[in-house]
Amino acid sequence: RIYTQEQIAALSGIETPFTLRLRRAQGLHAPSDPSEPAFSDLDLRVATDLHQWLESGFDPEQVISATRAIGGNLARAAEAMRAALFDLIVAPGSTEREIAAAYAQATAALLPLNDELVRNLTRQHLRNVMQSELAGALEVISGRSTGSQDLTVAFADLVGFTRLGEEVPPEALGRVAERLVEIVQDLLTEDVRLVKTIGDAVLLTSHDPAALVEFGLCLCERVATGEGDAPQLRVGIASGPVVARAGDVFGGPVNVANRVTAVARTGSVLTTVSVRDAASERFTFSPAGVRRLKGLPRPIPLFRARRPPAGAITPAL
Repeated sequence: RIYTQEQIAALSGIETPFTLRLRRAQGLHAPSDPSEPAFSDLDLRVATDLHQWLESGFDPEQVISATRAIGGNLARAAEAMRAALFDLIVAPGSTEREIAAAYAQATAALLPLNDELVRNLTRQHLRNVMQSELAGALEVISGRSTGSQDLTVAFADLVGFTRLGEEVPPEALGRVAERLVEIVQDLLTEDVRLVKTIGDAVLLTSHDPAALVEFGLCLCERVATGEGDAPQLRVGIASGPVVARAGDVFGGPVNVANRVTAVARTGSVLTTVSVRDAASERFTFSPAGVRRLKGLPRPIPLFRARRPPAGAITPAL
């Protein structure tokens, strides 16, 4: 740690207040004393890279938003890598010197591989999301869209997760949440996108309401086959215009799907009217009442989705 905050700003070309905002957006500590030598050569390289983004014409607030999203996800990735690395190098009975030597050897071999892996994974995800983003941008340019897009949004959360947290060790609780993500990733198709995980829940989107209903039913079925007293799942689905920003989605349907999930029965998929209407040719829906949901101005009718009996023909509503 050889640079002060002011030196980082001068050497990278970014104004001092903005360097602090970028630092916090990355989820990293920003020193309160500007004269404290709290930054390294690596910090300088990152600040210089971010300055090049600004020089390329990106809006500063966009850079902050993207940095926050990237920093949060990379922090979780770094923690996962740390755990895997220490499992590899720390043997019972090792001395501090032996652990340090093993760490130095492992990082020298693995860090170049890690850099290439993160680079290629990022490109894979960019390739997958850019097609729909570009299509939306073309609609905006042609005047056919206001910048939002119609999507179907689903929340899936684990019932009883909070109670379980009082009964099992933290590492066992973390494994339950990880298992949900593993199941989601196993079931993902081209029509369904995993947007993010939020503790004991996942947020999913699709342009095809029926595909997301099918995914929700498959997800509930897969989780229901878990062992012992593992928490079961419930899914809430809504649809409508949303805005995509920094890999996340925002808008009324996101809030509605979250609230619908909270009142869904264990092991069920609960939807709004628009989702029922769009998916009625593939699934049967039973009324689940008109519910007043927290934060919504008026009660809304909800419907429980099921697969039709074998051989049955589901009439369009």
